[in-house]
Amino acid sequence: MRGEGDDEGEWDRLDRNPYHRLEYDTTMHFLRKHLPAKGLILDAGGGPGRYTVELARLGYDVVLLDITPRMLEIAAGRIREAGVEDCVKQVLEGSIEDLSCSFDAVLCLGGPLSHLVHEDRRLNAVKELIRVARPDAPVFASVIGRLAMCMNSIVYLWPEMKDNLGLYRRYTTTGQYLGGYGFAPCHFYAPEELREEFEGSAEIIEMVGLEGMFSSHEQRYNEVHEMGEYNELLWETHLRTCTHPSIVGVSEHFMLICRK
Repeated sequence: MRGEGDDEGEWDRLDRNPYHRLEYDTTMHFLRKHLPAKGLILDAGGGPGRYTVELARLGYDVVLLDITPRMLEIAAGRIREAGVEDCVKQVLEGSIEDLSCSFDAVLCLGGPLSHLVHEDRRLNAVKELIRVARPDAPVFASVIGRLAMCMNSIVYLWPEMKDNLGLYRRYTTTGQYLGGYGFAPCHFYAPEELREEFEGSAEIIEMVGLEGMFSSHEQRYNEVHEMGEYNELLWETHLRTCTHPSIVGVSEHFMLICRK
C-alpha cells in the first residue's frame, strides 16, 4: 500500500529523471499520432491526472477515473493549478472493471491492468475498456513488462531470489507476483499476452516499448542524457526502434494501441 507521500510521488514518477521521462514522452508521442483531432477521452486508472492535465491543455475534453480517493484529491489540485477545469468534465472514483458512458478515445496508462492480479479481473477490465469506446475509437493500454523484470532482477537482487525461490520462479515465468517484497501485487505482462487479451474485440494497430532500447539502463541513459549532445540522436533512434517486437518485449513498460 502506498502512503500519502508516495501518492504525491506517483505524479512525479514520470518526470523523476530523463529515463522515467521516456515513458511519458513516448506515450504522448503515440497519443498525438493516434488520437482524434477532438473529442471526449476517458483516462481510466489515471491516478493523479498527469495525462488528464496534458490532454486538457491540448484542448480535449477528459474524464478522469481512479479507484483511490487520495489520487483524485491530488488530481483535482493539479487540474486547478493547470487552469484546465473547463476541459476536465469529471473526476470520478471507480474501477476500470465497471465503466459507463462512451468515449472518442480510451486510455489505461501506467499499469492499471498490471495491478489486477487475477486473470478474470484483467479480462473483464479489457472488455470494459473496449465496450465504452465508440466505434473506430482508439484504445491505449500500457502495462509492466515481464522480461524487463527478469532482466532487472539480477541487478537489484530482490530478496525473493534467495528467500522465496518459488515466488521468484513464478513471477519470472508466469508474471504473477502477489506482493510481500516491497512492490505492490502485480501481473507482469508478456507482449503476446496483452495482445491476446484485446484481439478479437479490437483491431491491433501497434505496440510500443515505452523505454525501448534503453530499458534496464537507467543510470547510463541519465548520464548520457545529461551531456546534452546526444539527446536528439537518442530520441530519433528510440522512435525508430521502439515498435520492433523484440524491443517491445524487453521494455519496462509497453503500450498496446488498438481500434474498436
